[in-house]
Amino acid sequence: MKLKSILKFLLLVLLLVLLAATALYYYLSQQSQQPLLITQPQLITLQKGQSARKVLVELEQQHIIGDITGLKILLKLKPQLANFKAGTYELLPGTQVQQLLDLLVSGKEKLFSISLVEGLQWREWAAQLKSQEHLIFNAETDSGIAALISDLPGKSIEGWLLPDTYHFASGTNAFTVISIAHQKMRQYLEEQWHLRALDVPYANSYEGLIMASIIEKETGVASERPRIAGVFVNRLNLNMRLQTDPTVIYGLGPDFDGDIKRKDLRAATPYNTYVIKGLPPTPIAMPGRLAINAAFTPLPTDELYFVAKGDGSHQFSVSLQEHNQAVKQYILNK
Repeated sequence: MKLKSILKFLLLVLLLVLLAATALYYYLSQQSQQPLLITQPQLITLQKGQSARKVLVELEQQHIIGDITGLKILLKLKPQLANFKAGTYELLPGTQVQQLLDLLVSGKEKLFSISLVEGLQWREWAAQLKSQEHLIFNAETDSGIAALISDLPGKSIEGWLLPDTYHFASGTNAFTVISIAHQKMRQYLEEQWHLRALDVPYANSYEGLIMASIIEKETGVASERPRIAGVFVNRLNLNMRLQTDPTVIYGLGPDFDGDIKRKDLRAATPYNTYVIKGLPPTPIAMPGRLAINAAFTPLPTDELYFVAKGDGSHQFSVSLQEHNQAVKQYILNK
C-alpha cells in the first residue's frame, strides 16, 4: 500500500509538473507571438555592450512591447536569444516579438541609401554626403579623402566617383561610401577603356574620363551623347579648341554668377577651352556610365559644331557657316 501511495504521489507531482510546463510553454508562446505596439515603421538603435534585459525594459517604456515578464523568462531559458548585436534596426507594424528577437540576434541592420547623381561636382556630392544624417563625415573622412586624392592624376577627386545609389548602415563613415564609389568608377572606366574605339585620341583612360565629364555637362539627352563625343573627338583630331561652356563655368568656380559673359570666355583659367587647346587638366563633374560609354565609343561623324536649341537638345553642323546660321536661329533670334 505504501508503495502504491508513493507512486500515486509521484505521478501526481509529475502531472502537476507537466501541467505547469505546458502552461508555461503556452504563456511564453503567447508572449513571443504578441505583436509590437506600433502603427508605423520605427527605428531603434542598440549600443555596444547594452544588455538584452535593458533593451527589453526600454522597449516596454517606449510602448513598443507590452508586458516583458514572460520575455525575461524566455531569455533565461533560451540565452541564445539574448545575444543582441549593436546597430540600428527598423521595426515594422505587425512584427511579432519573436521576430524582433530574431532580428536583434541576426544583426541585420536597416540599410539606408544615398543617390549620387551624374553631372554634379564633387563639392555638391560632399554637401549631400554631409547632410545625410546616418553617415558620419568627420576628420577621419577628410584624411581618407586627402590620401585618396594624393594618388589620383590631377590631384583631384573630381570625376572619380561613379554615380549610383549606395546603401549603408547607420553610423557608417562617409569615406566608406566614397571609397566604394571610387572603386566602382575605376572598374567601369578600365572596362570601357578596353572596349574603346581604337581611334579615340586619348593617351589614357583618364583623358577619356575628362572627356566623359564634359559630355555629361553638355547634354542631358542620352541619345545625343555619342554624337557630341564625335564632335569633340573631331575637334581634338584637328587641333581645334573644344570651346565648351561647361569648362568655362567650372574654371570660374564660385565666381560664376549663372550667366556666361564675353569676358568669361576670355578668362585665362586652366579649364577654359576657349583659351586652351585640348582637354582641361581634370574632369569637371562626375560622369555617368552613358557619358563614359560615349567618350570611348563616339559616333563617327563629320560634324564639328553644335548649339543648344533651347529644349535640351542641340543642332549639329558640319561647317562654320551652318553653325553660324544655327546660332542665329536658336540663340540670337531669342
